[in-house]
Amino acid sequence: MLKLETLHELRTGKIDLHMYLNDLYDLIEAKEKEIQALVPGTFDQQKISQQADELYKTYSPDPEFRPLLYGVPVGVKDIFRVDGFPTQCGSALPPSLFDGPEAACVTRLRKAGAIILAKTVTTEFAYFEPGPTRNPNHLEHTPGGSSSGSAAGVAAGYFPLALGSQTVGSIIRPAAYCGVVGFKPSAGRVSKEGVIPFSPTADQIGIFCKDVEGVECSMLVLDETWSWKKRPERVSLGIPVGPYLDQVTDEVKIHFEQQVDLLESKGYKIKKIPMFENFEFIHDTHHLMTAAEKARVHAPWFDHYQELYRPRTRAWIERGQSIDDATLNLYQQQGLLLRNEIENIMGETEIDVWICPSTLDTAPKGLDSTGNPAMNLPWTSAGLPAISLPSGKNKHGLPFGIQVVAGFHQDEILLIISKKFEQIFSSSFDFP
Repeated sequence: MLKLETLHELRTGKIDLHMYLNDLYDLIEAKEKEIQALVPGTFDQQKISQQADELYKTYSPDPEFRPLLYGVPVGVKDIFRVDGFPTQCGSALPPSLFDGPEAACVTRLRKAGAIILAKTVTTEFAYFEPGPTRNPNHLEHTPGGSSSGSAAGVAAGYFPLALGSQTVGSIIRPAAYCGVVGFKPSAGRVSKEGVIPFSPTADQIGIFCKDVEGVECSMLVLDETWSWKKRPERVSLGIPVGPYLDQVTDEVKIHFEQQVDLLESKGYKIKKIPMFENFEFIHDTHHLMTAAEKARVHAPWFDHYQELYRPRTRAWIERGQSIDDATLNLYQQQGLLLRNEIENIMGETEIDVWICPSTLDTAPKGLDSTGNPAMNLPWTSAGLPAISLPSGKNKHGLPFGIQVVAGFHQDEILLIISKKFEQIFSSSFDFP
């Protein structure tokens, strides 16, 4: 886990960096043939050890001046440009098409002492065509997507931190399916520079860790505006009832209600608030906007390479080509309107955060689908900060997740509250 104690021990040398990395090498070699979380050819022990050597030379002999993430291994979703690695986007297109400067968030991690361990598998261009990655909790089940390898790699113990992106549910959903913490900050809080876009309006950068403390440490590096805030004295929680919440399976509903009862027993005030009565409209406009924007992003490549695109991705781009600029402009306005509506309701009902299931179900069996992101869509469309917290497992060993959402730019408050929830949820089950 990316705990403050571990960070301190790596910086001071109490944990030997090369021994720490060697243990990870052994773990990956033992598990990766089955899990397939890493892009083939990007896990190079020699390159990783060279990064460790360079870190040591740069910051030796005085550990006092070593940066916060000194020696922390990181997995990076393969839509982020990383110096020294090709960017393939889970596709068969020539990687040279996506060459360019390293992603700003990756550079920030490097400057903070992090070590890039490997690129992680993504669905094709972060859409629904899955890669080969399996869920570490149950290999016959999907890890979710599109940030499949990032979530699975953290769950398997390959690295304590991984980068991902979310356009609909690509952080929260795989985090829940794999049983790790997934955090999507408010739109714009982490730079998208150097990341191959899906939908520039909707795309948001986020991270996977084993715990909320690791997320906090990472955000200190990724977001220069991050600041410590006090936890509200009394936290009021809202449950968004109605057609949105009605979509979940009975199993997820029962588990969610149990966790709500647990929070109530700890003194939290919980309000059930009718929400998203027009969920179908929210769903459709968001998806059509992403299709239209994806078509425009891929315009330089699509005509020449369209036979190299997989069927669902190609069909989505073709759907987006049929949407004119005026209609796209209307779709692009809906997210901000939704954000204002949600925040007005939060103010009127005096709630601090929303809670709901992270997913409609536990990770589906099979690798042909990465699951349904419907539980994440409204919050992503509105650009609000959201986190998925592990909250237990079903009888088959598949994880559940609870999604917590705060107001725009209330990310720090969200994490403060989530740390307490994490403690409460962990008291009711054994973490993997």
